[in-house]
Amino acid sequence: MLDEYPNVRPGPPKASSIIKPQVFSMPPGTERYVVEGQGAVLIPIETGDQLTIINDEGGQHCEIVVVDEKGKSDAGIIGANASGNAVGLQALVTSNNRSLRGLRMGLDARGIDLGAAPAVHLFESTTPAKTKAAFSVTRSGTVIIAAPAAAMDFEVQDTATSLTVMIKRATLKTQVRFALPDPLADPLTNLRVHSQTAEAYFVKAGDYIQILDVDGRQCTDFECFSARKLDKGIEHALDVTTTRTLMGHAYPMPGLHAKYYDQEMLPLVEVVQDTCGRHDAFALACSAKYYDDIGYPGHVNCSENFNTALEKFNVTARPGWMAINFFFNTFLDDHGVMYADEPWSRPGDYVLLRALTDIVCVSSACPDDTTAANGWNPTDIHIRTYSGKETFQKAVAIRATPDSEAKMTKQTGFHDSFAKHTRNFIEYNGYWLASCFAAAGPIAEYHACREKAVILDLSPLRKFEITGPDAEALCQYAFTRNMKTLPVGGVVYTAMCYEHGGMIDDGTVFRLGKDNFRWIGGADYGGEWLRELAEKNGLKVLVRSSTDQMHNVAVQGPESRDLLRKIVWTAPHNPEFDQLDWFRFTPARLHNEAGTPFVISRTGYTGELGYEVFCHPKDCAEIFDAIWGVGQDHGLTPMGLEALDMVRIEAGLIFAGYDFTDQTDPFEAGIGFTCPLKSKTDDFVGRDALIRRKEHPMRKLVGLEIDSNVDVGHGDCIHIGRAQIGEVTSSMRSPLLKKNIALARIDVAHADVGTAVEIGKLDGHQMRLPAKVAETLAAFDPKKERPRS
Repeated sequence: MLDEYPNVRPGPPKASSIIKPQVFSMPPGTERYVVEGQGAVLIPIETGDQLTIINDEGGQHCEIVVVDEKGKSDAGIIGANASGNAVGLQALVTSNNRSLRGLRMGLDARGIDLGAAPAVHLFESTTPAKTKAAFSVTRSGTVIIAAPAAAMDFEVQDTATSLTVMIKRATLKTQVRFALPDPLADPLTNLRVHSQTAEAYFVKAGDYIQILDVDGRQCTDFECFSARKLDKGIEHALDVTTTRTLMGHAYPMPGLHAKYYDQEMLPLVEVVQDTCGRHDAFALACSAKYYDDIGYPGHVNCSENFNTALEKFNVTARPGWMAINFFFNTFLDDHGVMYADEPWSRPGDYVLLRALTDIVCVSSACPDDTTAANGWNPTDIHIRTYSGKETFQKAVAIRATPDSEAKMTKQTGFHDSFAKHTRNFIEYNGYWLASCFAAAGPIAEYHACREKAVILDLSPLRKFEITGPDAEALCQYAFTRNMKTLPVGGVVYTAMCYEHGGMIDDGTVFRLGKDNFRWIGGADYGGEWLRELAEKNGLKVLVRSSTDQMHNVAVQGPESRDLLRKIVWTAPHNPEFDQLDWFRFTPARLHNEAGTPFVISRTGYTGELGYEVFCHPKDCAEIFDAIWGVGQDHGLTPMGLEALDMVRIEAGLIFAGYDFTDQTDPFEAGIGFTCPLKSKTDDFVGRDALIRRKEHPMRKLVGLEIDSNVDVGHGDCIHIGRAQIGEVTSSMRSPLLKKNIALARIDVAHADVGTAVEIGKLDGHQMRLPAKVAETLAAFDPKKERPRS
């Protein structure tokens, strides 16, 4: 009889397995703080708390000042002994570092005098990565933890890196999941928008509005009106359709396209900072009809909450409100269908707006618990306003990994020098870089690079110092090129791959000494990967980020050598400037032996004779002025990203995210020469996969010559007949070659030189552009005779 019943899995249903960032998965009562290199944090502590400090990348000194509730120094509160003054912390607090403003406010509020405070000193220059120091809190007080460092010596490679602080609280606080981050300045207003409610408030022209997601994964509708129009009975709310039309973006972001308008095109607010970067501007705020239609009649909703909150400003009620929905993750797919998912926002993420006229605002804490819109758990929103007298730099946030703390867009050390020539800056890889320059424009900048000389800011390149007895072994294993043959003073272009052969990044390795290397690539994750490999294999090596310690400009073009010769001095044991061969570098100084130090390499990303100059951010203005001064006799022109993209495509130089991804191996990316699979006798990451991929290739990066002046874009499909056989990765109209060219990845069956293909526009079939596979990847100077000259 039992055979008549089906077999079932016994027990209750299994819960969904979901991997989320650490901030959402830490045990209750656990808090994490990241102290950036040359930064500090202030943290209140209570009796019984457990404090752990982690040296993330190794080699970073740490200073700790501990004070009791009356502001008196007492390292015994954490069971430690202070030894010496907090010299590094004092230097940080008295510096002009604006990121430490919250720390200074906290010190002032507690009456803490760092001048009289001894410090606990931890870690040495040789301390391995991930080393921990643990303390138990015996009495309540405050700790100030700093990662101090002086300007990096490029030859010693003593960079400043981060510390992570973990606190396990003895007493769990149940009223909130996450504490609010420190204010950006002294707030004029602190307004809590409790879950499933809305609040209306007035903001003066010029003042700032900070809208914070307290616990993460919570969206908030925002709407505002010109107060002067409301006084006249004109209820023109912020209009997202007008805004999208004028800005040309789905929603404004910090930078050039930052403003929101009403229906009469009156600018109401502009976005100054954004730590999330993923919002909605397509749908109305949730309304009674929305919930009625999905089977939840009577559900509380943002539109009715808006109506209630705006009554005090005599604003007419509406059944559904147009609004910006900050943190709501919606977008349109390839079929025009709007989709929604959990927000990307983390606890403490915010958007900072600036009022462009007197405005009446209303903000909600969305009540949707019927979908993933609020992570299935509606929580609070917090509003702060700040005086218009405050100054906040425009910034968005990036994270190297899902567990990384957000880093706001920075200005490079060369920013002010380039800003004298343009206001057209765009966010690139965590920094503001010039897109083009007012006096010339991208076409003129392009010609200047090919005919005279240009200077461009490449400071966002990620730099990592690799030092220690196993430095060569790590580099030999992590990179595809043979590091054992790289001489001191040499530079080599290489790929960095995963085990499956897909590329993590491409970049250059500098060899500073027997056990000293410097990796320069495009991604923060390159450093993370190197540390993972070192830890996994037990290698005695430090991998420390130096991106913020070394900013660099490229001086490129036929006259770059004659230009730089006038200002470069090198020591007798280093090559003279004219002895610097292609892919070589040397430490140097400005003008003479007592001049400002920098590093100069004969490298570039333009296909021209050129150099890169690396210096500390504090010296950037002086270095720029020196180059600019001697450059006037050589037609030196500032060049932006638009012109750089043109010259690098002409030269067949690849760009991450366009010409390669982690699904692309170096052979498919057109840089198979970086994989010496036969001559490099040591194993390296991805070698077996690369041998297999080389023997059985599927796609190849080729150059295309296009018989049309119609613009071709990244991702445009390539066809032979009905079948798609590839896609365009990069494209430009070449002023010198007088034709439309592209880089494209296509099936090897159709990669022969001269093969006729068609580039699809519209849906790929209704419009085609004829093209053929070119002889070389580089349309300009394929033999690299100009950079070698």
